[in-house]
Amino acid sequence: MTWKTEWKYLLWIIGGFLACYFLPVGYARFDHAVTEAFHLVKEYAQEHVLLCLVPAFFIAGAIGIFISKGAVMKYLGADANKVVAFAVASVSGGILTVCSCTILPLFAGIYRMGAGLGPACTFLYVGPAINVLAIVMTARILGAELGIARAVGAIVLSIVIGLLMAFIFRKEEQNKIAATVVLLEDAPKRSLWKNILFFAALIGILVFVNCGCSSEPGYCWSIMYNSLAALCGTALGVMLVLWFGMKWWKVVYVALPVIVLTCLFPGDVLLPFVAAVLGLSLITSMDKGECGDWFAASWSFAKQMLPLLLFGILVAGLLLGRPGEEGLIPSEWVAWAVGGNSLRANFVAAFGGSLMHLATLTEVPVVQALIGAGMGKGPALALLLAGPSISLPSMLIIHSVLGFKKTAVFVGLIIVSSMVCGMTFGYFFP
Repeated sequence: MTWKTEWKYLLWIIGGFLACYFLPVGYARFDHAVTEAFHLVKEYAQEHVLLCLVPAFFIAGAIGIFISKGAVMKYLGADANKVVAFAVASVSGGILTVCSCTILPLFAGIYRMGAGLGPACTFLYVGPAINVLAIVMTARILGAELGIARAVGAIVLSIVIGLLMAFIFRKEEQNKIAATVVLLEDAPKRSLWKNILFFAALIGILVFVNCGCSSEPGYCWSIMYNSLAALCGTALGVMLVLWFGMKWWKVVYVALPVIVLTCLFPGDVLLPFVAAVLGLSLITSMDKGECGDWFAASWSFAKQMLPLLLFGILVAGLLLGRPGEEGLIPSEWVAWAVGGNSLRANFVAAFGGSLMHLATLTEVPVVQALIGAGMGKGPALALLLAGPSISLPSMLIIHSVLGFKKTAVFVGLIIVSSMVCGMTFGYFFP
């Protein structure tokens, strides 16, 4: 027994005891903040885990299994052509309409496959930041000036942040290049167009299922999105049989409950989707070939990331509450801190946005409410650039992938660059 080790345990015990002893149970704000924290976790579990994260885990697992490491390094690697690498990262991230948490498995997938730090960070930022629907909503609700500024700022910052990350950690990137073994490309099991169609089906399911759920039930757009999601799911099943060696009767076994639930509950997307996910998980987990490896890789991402995400969302809800509801930090404090276009106001907006968990599109009503309470245009843009791209839950996951130092620099770059963009915009558009 060493006293140094025992003292650490003693301090942890004392700290835990004092936290329990002085727990402010019974105070209205604390009780309300705890309630809001659990409400936020519940909403996230209901609206994002099944429909957003589960497809993202399967896509991330597929990246690790079905895309060759040599191909990733050729286009996104540390030694790849910088113009090509950042162009591919920004375009591939920009076509996804996802939040800061849903992009994480995809980011981890390409980074672990050998993507350079700069392109990977560009992909990580651009995914939730350049959301076409959110930008259109920003322009319609908050004004064309903010909408255009958000679109331009997100595109520019994604490239700048990626380049700065690559420059700051250039020695580590050079060591990564030196340690890389030249990969001999094996004869691909499938042609490039087959892989493109396979990933298009997975991404289509992710996008169309979420668009269908966000549309008004029974409305023509909802029917169209759900039909497209069903078409992508059918195409995925056909591909698994024809190209991946899956037995046809297993795919039919998965499809039958989905069809039955769709007929019994025509307005409910969630039940058929859950049945499809469970069925796909069952047949791929029992497969001895590539599909089994695909499930194993997807499950690895899920068990690593999901607990950290839910814990981070609980903390974010406790501190900041949900849109329209308060946590431990009063909204009046936030509104007071982000009025005008001062350095403090823009910093608080960017820093506060980086901690908040803003699901896709929710940042617009949040900023609208803050502007109504006195928030300046500059801080509003700073929050729109920082908030959707990073959050307290996502920081925990990025830390598990990149480590503390790279995560701190990445978050710091987002906050500072968002603050600079906000101040510049607020100066020209007071």
